[in-house]
Amino acid sequence: MTTATVPTKVPAFRTPRGLHLGVHDAFSVTNRNLISLRRTPQLLVLSTIQPVIFVLLFRYVFGGAISVPGVPYVDYLMPGVWAQAVTFGAMGTAIGLATDLNTGLLERFRSLPMARSAVMVGRTNADLARNVFVIILMAIVGFLVGFNYHTSFVGLVASLGLLLAFGYALSWVFAVVGLAVGDPEAAQAAAFPVMAFLVFASSAFVPISSMPGWLQAYAYHQPLTATVDASRALVLGGPTAHDVAVALIWDVGILVVAAPLAVWLYRRAT
Repeated sequence: MTTATVPTKVPAFRTPRGLHLGVHDAFSVTNRNLISLRRTPQLLVLSTIQPVIFVLLFRYVFGGAISVPGVPYVDYLMPGVWAQAVTFGAMGTAIGLATDLNTGLLERFRSLPMARSAVMVGRTNADLARNVFVIILMAIVGFLVGFNYHTSFVGLVASLGLLLAFGYALSWVFAVVGLAVGDPEAAQAAAFPVMAFLVFASSAFVPISSMPGWLQAYAYHQPLTATVDASRALVLGGPTAHDVAVALIWDVGILVVAAPLAVWLYRRAT
């Protein structure tokens, strides 16, 4: 007598998921991270304190010693502070993913029937939402200390949107850092030198022409300078198309490299 064999059913999470299901998974993880952010409002508060300090420091302490031809220094300063805010905010992606990895949460996500990329997309989307709050607050602070845009309100909105796009692309870079390190404190330590070299060796706070010649070559050809120059052109006036195009090319290039690498590291880490 022969025994009938019953085909083994493949678990749902082993089968490919459609695009609409992947989008739903990403939305669910984004919502989970936003709920966590609402329950710990001190994260929002702490992420805004440092940029506000930088505004006050450069506006009232260093501002009198820094001169920029053609515009008041505060108008030159604010796009750089906005870029600094979204760049430092991206560190939260590294710390958050390292924490989730360290506590075993990513292992639990892996056991669920969900798209693998949803965890990364959900984390970066939530950090983008946090950056929206931070940059709006920083724009208000800028107006309070005397900032004024020289173009139009549309130009101001486009300037802030360009900075948010850069912050989103950069969050994928720090997702790679967080997954590669796997420890929250180590992720913070590893992320800070990257952020400092991006922010301070750029056109964010001072004209690049004032830097040593050996540093100018790097400062002129790095993504944060491209983003700040484009943002500044949108609010101060002058030719904008080339600067905006260069900034967007940097954003796309960063995403093309960092996003697949982050997903690959997530698969290996869990």
